[in-house]
Amino acid sequence: QVQLEESGGGQVQTGGSLSLSCAVSGRTFSTTTMAWFRQGPRTEREFIAGASWSSPLTYYSDSVKGRFTISRDNSKNTAYLQMNSLQPEDTAVYFCAASPIRWTRDEVDFHFWGVGTQVSVSS
Repeated sequence: QVQLEESGGGQVQTGGSLSLSCAVSGRTFSTTTMAWFRQGPRTEREFIAGASWSSPLTYYSDSVKGRFTISRDNSKNTAYLQMNSLQPEDTAVYFCAASPIRWTRDEVDFHFWGVGTQVSVSS
């Protein structure tokens, strides 16, 4: 099994920044791709950023591209999400997830999930 634990959520004003962390433990060889998803108060859960443990390449949704940065520290088995220029529409519960499939953004491919951390952006 793989366990994921997010941290770093909170409340920030419009234009502010937050950094999220996702600590991975257990059978980490099953986590080829790490990703962040989010679910707003009135929206479906959506993919926002992904990265592979074995490649420096990353990929993003159009809604966060240029503002959010996903990264990972292989030595710490931890993935990060740096969020800049936050807007009220970024308010959501943010989840990290792991998949054995490379480069996917399809929710069904992610077998392991954290419980989520709340990010609230006030105007």
